[in-house]
Amino acid sequence: MDLDPFYPIVDSSNWIDRLVPLGIKLVQLRIKDASEETLRREIATSQATCRKYGCQLIVNDHWRLAVDLGCDYVHLGQEDLADADLASIRRAGLRLGVSTHDGAELDAALSVKPDYVALGPVFPTSSKTLSWKPQGLEKIEGWKRKIGDLPLVAIGGITLERSRDVLQSGANSVAIISDVTKNSTPDQRTLDWIAETQDWR
Repeated sequence: MDLDPFYPIVDSSNWIDRLVPLGIKLVQLRIKDASEETLRREIATSQATCRKYGCQLIVNDHWRLAVDLGCDYVHLGQEDLADADLASIRRAGLRLGVSTHDGAELDAALSVKPDYVALGPVFPTSSKTLSWKPQGLEKIEGWKRKIGDLPLVAIGGITLERSRDVLQSGANSVAIISDVTKNSTPDQRTLDWIAETQDWR
């Protein structure tokens, strides 16, 4: 299945329960610090909601639980890529997304034959402290030429107002965090994103 052009990233099943019924078709659950029991509960609850509403769930980092709970996707950073059992992920039928920031990381990602690669940060971002400089729209164009038909996810500092430029530059999907979860009206912002990205759906 193709990636939906609107790809929100949230940190709890509460957000998924709130936003997915609005029409989201692709969402990542990214929880960094929690017990395995909490993670299992959060992922299972999120998966149940996503299945109910026809949304694909991407689990960040926690690939063992994603495999165990039969999720759709797992997303790995470069550090996690080295430690993950990619064969087990594939045997379980999970699709794989990989974060990249430079050419060497892109080569490392492509070597494991991912189902998509993410490039970031496209613009300055406050969601995460990064040592990487903003990549810009030209980098999206160049990477899309390099990877061809492989889906490219753009992430980092992307707002609704910038989304069209990002998609027109070659990104297949736009991953966002604060533009929804830190918005004063996240439900309406979600609906606006779905409407704005309709031309790429």
